[in-house]
Amino acid sequence: MAYNDAQKRQHIVELQTYLYAISFINSKVPQIAPNGIYNRETTIAVRAFQTEYGLPVTGSTDPATWNKIVSVYRSYLRVDPMPYSVFPSENYVARSGENGQLVYILQAMLSDIGSNYDNAPQCTVCGHYNKETAEMVRFFQKKVGLPQSGNIDSSTWNMLVTCCEHINNTLLRGKK
Repeated sequence: MAYNDAQKRQHIVELQTYLYAISFINSKVPQIAPNGIYNRETTIAVRAFQTEYGLPVTGSTDPATWNKIVSVYRSYLRVDPMPYSVFPSENYVARSGENGQLVYILQAMLSDIGSNYDNAPQCTVCGHYNKETAEMVRFFQKKVGLPQSGNIDSSTWNMLVTCCEHINNTLLRGKK
């Protein structure tokens, strides 16, 4: 069976996807869009990868380059999870009216607490710091002995993270 154009494009997309993922971890490898076309951007990314990982710099994906790309990509998948820092700074305060990733994570933690403690209310995860979120934050702050502002400062954030880690560790121990 012959190697057709669709299969070739799929392999190029796979190569580009690996390089794209690697570029998030190694900024010396430029980000490229996986589009199935071995274009100038792909050649530049392959050259940068080859330079960075001690391979002959050709811009072509020979077996040695392919194997190294796959190896590097997989090595990032097989490590302990990396911590993800979303709270901007010690002095930052999240308040009602804010939107975005930080609020989603905050609400997810509050929801986790609400799901695991009978006396805690549920929090809807919507990404908007609304009245319900502020009320849940005040409830949480009261329970852990913090000032009940309804805002998330670093003290409240740290206590939320600690509580959620405790919940997750308890659940993991229960599943062993």
